[in-house]
Amino acid sequence: MALWRGSAYAGFLALVVGCIFLLEPQLPGSALRSLWSSLQLGPAPAPLGPGSPEGRLAAAWDALIVRPARRWRRVAVGVNACVDVVLSGVKLLQALGLNPENGKDHSVLHSRNDLKETFVHFMGKGAAAERFFSDKETFHDIARIASEFPGAQHYVGGNAALIGQKLAANSDLKVLLCGPVGPKLHELLDDNVFVPPESLQEVDEFHLILEYQAGEEWGQLKAPHANRFIFSHDLSNGAMNMLEVFVSSLEEFQPDLVILSGLHMMEGQSKELQRKRLLEVVTSISDVPTGIPIHLELASMTNRELMSSMVLQVFPAVTSLGLNEQELLFLSQSASGPHSSLSSWNGVPDVGMVSDILFWILKEHGRSKSRASDLTRIHFHTLAYHILATVDRHWANQLAAVAAGARVAGTQACATETIDASQVSLRAPQEFMTSHSEAGSRIVVNPNEPVVEWHREGISFHFTPVLVCKDPIRTVGLGDAISAEGLFYSEVHPHY
Repeated sequence: MALWRGSAYAGFLALVVGCIFLLEPQLPGSALRSLWSSLQLGPAPAPLGPGSPEGRLAAAWDALIVRPARRWRRVAVGVNACVDVVLSGVKLLQALGLNPENGKDHSVLHSRNDLKETFVHFMGKGAAAERFFSDKETFHDIARIASEFPGAQHYVGGNAALIGQKLAANSDLKVLLCGPVGPKLHELLDDNVFVPPESLQEVDEFHLILEYQAGEEWGQLKAPHANRFIFSHDLSNGAMNMLEVFVSSLEEFQPDLVILSGLHMMEGQSKELQRKRLLEVVTSISDVPTGIPIHLELASMTNRELMSSMVLQVFPAVTSLGLNEQELLFLSQSASGPHSSLSSWNGVPDVGMVSDILFWILKEHGRSKSRASDLTRIHFHTLAYHILATVDRHWANQLAAVAAGARVAGTQACATETIDASQVSLRAPQEFMTSHSEAGSRIVVNPNEPVVEWHREGISFHFTPVLVCKDPIRTVGLGDAISAEGLFYSEVHPHY
């Protein structure tokens, strides 16, 4: 009888706690777990909230993502474009007769062995990277094998072409693309993308995209995350040959937003050519009519001198930046910014450190009363979360913009129209400090309110987790899709 009474008592209390879950879903989980464990009833059950945290977060995004009051009508994008040949990195290197020995990063690839060592280096970290292959004949041999490899796929490539292609999916936008467009790329582009005749060329530029999956093994090597390694022998994009065509096309096209990318491709040029071309880039940007915002999309770089020159010369001439965690840390290292002593990120980049670097870029190189700079916006993205940092009074609709960028990361990686909660996982830190260089705030992430906002000396930060695809179909172009979507939902104030 005593045993029965004990069981009945436990059951009654379990029912009470269950009712609390149902009636007070917002009660902190820690309080409910404490109540449950104090009754010695074993492990606490999972909250009976409206679906999984992933499902609740996706629904909250959908409610937040609204079009801005003032929308872009005509967007001009340039200047890097190519055909991406996408295939398994491990399978290609095996087909080339290469073995997974010790990895080593090479800033420029001169041989098959350099390719193998650099691929192993980044696959071991699960990090994205892009390199120039200096030997034309060797590259063309590898490209031919890759292009004919079973399962190899051909896609629109190059940051500018990818961003243009993504924006062209919105039928109410007119998109101009300037870049080296060959016959295969022209065939792959959306009908809504207009390419000026001066941008057309007889031969395509090919970029090889070597993908690997999370947990994929090659000998002793095991990838911690799904990602890709990109390499090319691309002289047209490397010299930014289409820059002048791009700028000269703007007068007739009359865009209300300009998106520029491809500066990283200059790493394959000599120092003297880099310096000369960078000055020409700044001159060309200054020819863009006043009042038209310019977004600069960064990409993987290894040349600190070139990056430092870009920070000092190009950043003040643009309005907005898009970049990932590798590019952000390299930028800080190149220009002696915060946390520049850090050699690399350890796992998910620390939010406070990222926030410090974004703050430093906008404070030291962005618009202020004492500085002639147009830079007022940075869209940062990493696998687990995104941050949109903006100088106050210059941009609007940031909640929608950062949420839209994060949402497209999940849908595009999983190749789904909408977020499927069963195919994604929440990997962002559950709580974090907003700064490590000053007394920051402690933030606790709530899937029901997924965009967190904080402010620091006239700069606003909007943070949201990413619903990371568990089994990504394709990782290439995610950063470009994120930046395109974030810009599509952004609104710049007329006086910007």
